Amino acid sequence: MTSVEEPARPGERIRDAARTRAEILDVATQEFARAGYDGARVDEIAARTRTTKRMIYYYFGGKEQLFTTVLERAYGVIREAEQQLDVDHLDPVAAIRRLAELTFDHHEQHPDFIRLVSIENIHEAQHIAGSEKLGKIGSPALDVIRRILASGQESGLFTADVDAVDLHAMISSFCFFRVSNRHTFGALFGRDLLDRTQRAHYRAMLGDMVIAYLTAERTAD
Repeated sequence: MTSVEEPARPGERIRDAARTRAEILDVATQEFARAGYDGARVDEIAARTRTTKRMIYYYFGGKEQLFTTVLERAYGVIREAEQQLDVDHLDPVAAIRRLAELTFDHHEQHPDFIRLVSIENIHEAQHIAGSEKLGKIGSPALDVIRRILASGQESGLFTADVDAVDLHAMISSFCFFRVSNRHTFGALFGRDLLDRTQRAHYRAMLGDMVIAYLTAERTAD
């Protein structure tokens, strides 16, 4: 008797398509982070997945759209972590320190994210500017920062007149630099910013800098 394979059911096809898309995005993230946007090749991405170049174009439309989707997913990971952050039960000082630690941990754990953002800056954020999804994603962290700043200022703990975007930039700059400039900084100064024995020191230093800025005594002009 001839054996005939049972055709895939609609639900199975959907799951297979989702797995294929996820696999493509995983490999594309690695390839773009390694070679940059210009250096990455869709042929190489296809060769490293269980699909074809034609199917990659079918799912994403082309190399530019694929890179944009990679960026959307990469930013989505940290935005989801920010949305899940619960600091409402903490005092303003502890809350802002926890937020800084979240960014510190995420950037350290996702070096591909750092490389992708660096690459996108080389291209003057043209993919982000063209992404409707990224244009709306904003940063849940900003809402959290605004609430913490308001609470800290109302209680008199925070004396700095700073907005959420500036503080977000302050926190992100240290976390980003630590990963993105690890090799050049090490070559110039002989110090590895990702040295595991110094991790707690740098993590605490970030929080100390932010708190010192927010709580420093201000003199009248």
